[in-house]
Amino acid sequence: MPTTPRKYVSPLREQAAARTRAEILRSATRLFAERGYGRVTVADIAAEAGVSSKAVFASAGSKGDILDEIVDTAVRASGYEGAMRAVLAERDPESALRALARGTRAGNEGLFTVHEAIHKALPSHEDGEALWERATADYRTALRAAAHHLHTLAPPACPEEETADLLWFWFGPGGWRTLVVENDWPWDRAEAFLLRTALATLRTA
Repeated sequence: MPTTPRKYVSPLREQAAARTRAEILRSATRLFAERGYGRVTVADIAAEAGVSSKAVFASAGSKGDILDEIVDTAVRASGYEGAMRAVLAERDPESALRALARGTRAGNEGLFTVHEAIHKALPSHEDGEALWERATADYRTALRAAAHHLHTLAPPACPEEETADLLWFWFGPGGWRTLVVENDWPWDRAEAFLLRTALATLRTA
């Protein structure tokens, strides 16, 4: 009975391919963050990564595929699950808000370039609304969980849904970006201000 020859897989070749793909994604992220998605071509990404355009398509796909992977990587690398565990472990509202400010700051600061790449892609992406929803769905869910936790500890006067909206306003990506990117605030100052505002507002809401 004839046997099908086994396809040889080279570990070294696989490692090289993984490194090439990672460099393509890093290069694309940098370019999207600096220039904006609409102003970057596959040829630009190839030149930045030191490979051919053909290699970009073979390794990472089209420009849209690359952006999708950047979004998925951002969600996986955000650390929101660990940040939420820290928030939910706190037993008083002030400590929970401090943990939330610290955790969302760490995620936004650590993934700053990725977030900028996504933000600057929205105006020119073929479906920017869906892209933004994908990028922020877990973030919103986490802040709704934080709002629910605050209401179980010492409910603010406002409804839980409104508390969730306020947490998104302060600690969502827009709040951090407004202060740090648009107004050039240091991250420490932004964190202190957002926390102070949240504490003052929720005490009196």
